[in-house]
Amino acid sequence: MDKNKIMGLTQREVKERQAKGLVNDFTASASTSTWQIVKRNVFTLFNALNFAIALALAFVQAWSNLVFFAVICFNAFSGIVTELRAKHMVDKLNLMTKEKVKTIRDGQEVALNPEELVLGDVIRLSAGEQIPSDALVLEGFAEVNEAMLTGESDLVQKEVDALLLSGSFLASGAVLARVHHVGADNYAAKLMLEAKTVKPINSRIMKSLDKLAGFTGKIIIPFGLALLLEALMLKGLPLKSSVVNSSTALLGMLPKGIALLTITSLLTAVIKLGLKKVLVQEMYSVETLARVDMLCLDKTGTITQGKMQVEAVLPLTETYGEETIASILASYIAHSEDKNPTAQAIRQRFVGEVAHPMISNLPFSSDRKWGAMELEGLGTVFLGAPEMLLDSEVPEAREALERGSRVLVLALSQEKLDHHKPQKPSDIQALALLEILDPIREGAAETLDYLRSQEVGLKIISGDNPVTVSSIAQKAGFADYHSYVDCSKITDEELVAMAEETAIFGRVSPHQKKLIIQTLKKAGHTTAMTGDGVNDILALREADCSIVMAEGDPATRQIANLVLLNSDFNDVPEILFEGRRVVNNIAHIAPIFLIKTIYSFILAVICIASALLGRSEWILIFPFIPIQITMIDQFVEGFPPFVLTFERNIKPVEPNFLRRSMLRALPSALMVVFSVLFVKIFGSSQGWSELEISTLLYYLLGSIGFLSVFRACMPFTLWRVLLIVWSVGGFLATALFPRIQKLLEISTLTGQTLPVYGVMMLVFTVIFILTSRYQARK
Repeated sequence: MDKNKIMGLTQREVKERQAKGLVNDFTASASTSTWQIVKRNVFTLFNALNFAIALALAFVQAWSNLVFFAVICFNAFSGIVTELRAKHMVDKLNLMTKEKVKTIRDGQEVALNPEELVLGDVIRLSAGEQIPSDALVLEGFAEVNEAMLTGESDLVQKEVDALLLSGSFLASGAVLARVHHVGADNYAAKLMLEAKTVKPINSRIMKSLDKLAGFTGKIIIPFGLALLLEALMLKGLPLKSSVVNSSTALLGMLPKGIALLTITSLLTAVIKLGLKKVLVQEMYSVETLARVDMLCLDKTGTITQGKMQVEAVLPLTETYGEETIASILASYIAHSEDKNPTAQAIRQRFVGEVAHPMISNLPFSSDRKWGAMELEGLGTVFLGAPEMLLDSEVPEAREALERGSRVLVLALSQEKLDHHKPQKPSDIQALALLEILDPIREGAAETLDYLRSQEVGLKIISGDNPVTVSSIAQKAGFADYHSYVDCSKITDEELVAMAEETAIFGRVSPHQKKLIIQTLKKAGHTTAMTGDGVNDILALREADCSIVMAEGDPATRQIANLVLLNSDFNDVPEILFEGRRVVNNIAHIAPIFLIKTIYSFILAVICIASALLGRSEWILIFPFIPIQITMIDQFVEGFPPFVLTFERNIKPVEPNFLRRSMLRALPSALMVVFSVLFVKIFGSSQGWSELEISTLLYYLLGSIGFLSVFRACMPFTLWRVLLIVWSVGGFLATALFPRIQKLLEISTLTGQTLPVYGVMMLVFTVIFILTSRYQARK
């Protein structure tokens, strides 16, 4: 290598390239922009339909009924503020985990952000790091995993002049490389542009609500026109009254409240987890967490501390004594570029004079389970798993494995090292065993037991010997420690067949880890995967939700849904239960919102059907006006559900969110429909005024909504009772205030309407209790 390559670019050359725009500024961020947040909260289907309705009301000067649009604007503003707060939290935490690129400029190594690289920069990459920009190898050797780009899990060897593709990562080795493409010219950037697709939102709640919104969005225009023409042409109402009544039906059919509350709850969870030093890189992963029923754990750094130490060195031959073995290990580890926890433990133990210069090196690979190095005057030294390098079992190794230790064998061969076809030689001689301990994480037993009690299935997937993993699992209180398999000795078909029944998987390759996750998902499980090394990346990407440790390899942090900044496995239960809190509470209060959607649709159909019958006295006009619905919403759909979403609720999530919520809302919606038909018919027969009918319906509508609020607040606690008192009190106070009565176009219940209200609510309450008990038993 010439000196210019080692020196890298000068500051003058960097500025010239920056001036020409040759900067690596095409980067994908885990955080959305402020403009994207504004668009997401303002330019929605719900807001567009609400805006159209507001324009219609403004056209007929129904100003008092435009209060709903002020609420819509406030909700959009609140959503923007909450999401910006969450963005600020995520950006702040991202700064703590953002990876720098080691770059050589003016002969000095500096750490730069990936977007600061320019064309021609010389960068230094090592195992576990993601490649920030397409680059040509100048020096070194590495094995690269390009699965995230090509889908192929096989490692690709990269030597001098080979092209490193941005987005892939180094599985082993270390290289010096020159940036070959920047920005949109990078391979990964071109893939993104060619795909022109956005990863779909992984939220069952939002998908369910989108289905409902899609249905209402399709029918709302024809329904609106039909209701307007009915009121204008068949009933002969003035334009203003026709628009007002028709608008109310359309507003009621839009499930906007529950959608807003869902997003707000998820954002609040992001903020809460952020305060607990958990970086949420994908908001909807919080909901996915709630549904996790199978948690796959990587042993190292999760159950154990990931702080390995060499416990003992056991010579296996008299030819090489302890001092010679220590000298060989000191030379090997001094030349090695491996930075995994095992290599670091060996590096700390064997520090000494480098007696043997290195000729060539094959870095450790999690696929092979070994690494090798050709040393001058000695031969080729191998270091790795005994069962992968030796033909027969070593008794001392078995004993160490049963103690829960990681065991490596140091071996020697006189065959030359072949990078292109790495395989163990025929003349390999075992020199010594290294026993390495990794202490069990404090609190791991309690965490595993607690997760199991919460109906979360647990599996341990490790590259270690299954005997070691089983022993450690037993010490950590893992119930199924005796159920294990050595994945290096079975086929993929056998692995698939035993994936569900087996608890511990040892000697797992990265490909097999991914296969296990895929099999569990096909079996109907919602999976989460924890990990911290490059050998976990394929499985992490495959899992429904990926959780990584901040102390792990940089590449894992780039693709994870959540990053534990404290690198503490004991934080996992709280993360899972934060997701459950959000989903369970949304499902708990969703019926309150869907009552209005259902009764608005049914009443709209009845109104249109009544017009088709041809008799003017049978024609039913939608009985409510927007401001009435808006006022009731504040005390039924507004404050109570919002407060209830913050309650702790860690029970397992039930399936079929939308179906269950609709069925729970249906009885109340039918009560509203019955109330409208009965009061309209009975009131007309008794000669009640339109004001009396409107007043009674207003009280009935609010009271039926409060029945669902009462159910959501059970079992009653002091603060829940206070919440009900505040909501009901606010409803009554506004309904009895003369100026607000005029605005709502209602009055006070009279001697004629009050008894009817009392009897109907008594019957409705009994029906509500009975249906609620019936639904609870199903």
